[in-house]
Amino acid sequence: MLWSLVKIILFVLIVAVATLGASYLLEMDGGVRIAFGGTELNLTPLKAVIAMVMMILAVWLFLKLFGLLIAVLKFINGDETSLSRYFDRNRERKGFQALREGMIALASGEARLAMAKATRAQKLLDSPELTNLVTAQAAEMIGDRRKAEEAYKALLADDRTRFVGVRGIMKQKLADGDLETALKLAEKAFAIKPAHREVQDTLLQLQAKSSDWKGARATLNAKLRHGAMPRDLHRRRDAVLALSEARGVLEEGHSIEAREAAIEANRLSPDLVPAAVMAARSYVEQDKAKYAARVLKKAWDVAPHPDLAAAFAAIDPDESASARLKRMRTLTKSHPEDRETRLLLAELNIAAEDFPTARRALGDLAISSPDARSLTIMAAIERGEGKPDAVVRGWLMRAVSAPRGPQWTCENCNQIHAEWAPVCESCGAFDSLVWRAAPTAELTSLMSPQMVPLLVGKLEEPVIDPDPEDPDAPAPKLPEAIELVADAEILPPEDGVEAAEEVEAETTADNKK
Repeated sequence: MLWSLVKIILFVLIVAVATLGASYLLEMDGGVRIAFGGTELNLTPLKAVIAMVMMILAVWLFLKLFGLLIAVLKFINGDETSLSRYFDRNRERKGFQALREGMIALASGEARLAMAKATRAQKLLDSPELTNLVTAQAAEMIGDRRKAEEAYKALLADDRTRFVGVRGIMKQKLADGDLETALKLAEKAFAIKPAHREVQDTLLQLQAKSSDWKGARATLNAKLRHGAMPRDLHRRRDAVLALSEARGVLEEGHSIEAREAAIEANRLSPDLVPAAVMAARSYVEQDKAKYAARVLKKAWDVAPHPDLAAAFAAIDPDESASARLKRMRTLTKSHPEDRETRLLLAELNIAAEDFPTARRALGDLAISSPDARSLTIMAAIERGEGKPDAVVRGWLMRAVSAPRGPQWTCENCNQIHAEWAPVCESCGAFDSLVWRAAPTAELTSLMSPQMVPLLVGKLEEPVIDPDPEDPDAPAPKLPEAIELVADAEILPPEDGVEAAEEVEAETTADNKK
């Protein structure tokens, strides 16, 4: 607003000065006499001023025409001029228009149109750092891998686009399954842009697949440093990598380094079951049973696990069954209602031949959440108490077709693993194995459950002993047992299933006879 007012005032002043000057020249006496050759001109002051202005305009126009002539000559010679810049701006405008249309076509899924527009834009702009990326993505969309690779390689020549080219070729090598080349390219891309999250994740996964645990830990630290990972998750995964490094060192025969790495992994993540087990074993090798028990107890307090119980039992492998039952109370007093605690107590009491206590410890697990392990334990209890073989075979039959219970299962692809591993063997996901019941179809026996009564006869209905503290309480009944199991001794679920299949085969053969 103020500037507009200033401009109006200036305009009025200029007009006033021009008017005043013109009136002054009109009133001025005399004039200007110009004589050249035989010609003489007499001009009034006003006409003289007008003539002077016309002469200045003529000189200016001459200079402009002369400059235009020089520009045309330079243009013909190939030098940069305002005329060439005009045509360059026009060509640049058309080039960016073609590039814009190509990007819109690429977003719309019209890959061939995008490639055509990118080619035209390249001719007009001569800017491969802009057009090659569109060309590469369009070529990948239509499946022209060779064209895409050529475009990505062209991007490597420019420092500004080198990362894009390396990343594009890396993704192609990943798709081809060339993990070794992809790892080298991921390392180069990481060196160019260490804060890029996708490159960090890809490099970490490739390093884990190739068992480069030291490199993977460095990449993991970079993720933490650049804010791409929470600190608690970093500690957990750093522990997984440290444990994996310890296992690799152990395979190479460096037991001391392996023990130190296992202890370090347990320190980083005390609730990591494999780390706790390995650290406990390393302490046992150093005759530090107290430290081993402390490590396992700490992990058990977080989440009971059968591997922890097995490692705790291995601290003193030569002790009697009753002594082990007493020592294992260090674990079983924590989480007494947990499924794993109850199963462990049942197994320990069976080993000590205290079958009623084992039955009470097992409770209704064989009914409420039956799996191969709980049903196998139930069969062992029945045999230990002297029940008929038909009852034992019934529980074993159920164990054959029952779910396996919690196992190391990949959260990404639901693949079941026999033991924990840092990388899923099926999908290659890192740190994806969790201890849970796998969502897979239950294994079924070759024998239909409806055929069991015909083969083994009418089964008894075993009951759970009443609580000794409340003898009047009714004993809960279990449903009719319709399955097979192993021996009276405690067997892992896999061994129990194998034994059950042998018993089933024998029963089928007898029935045919």
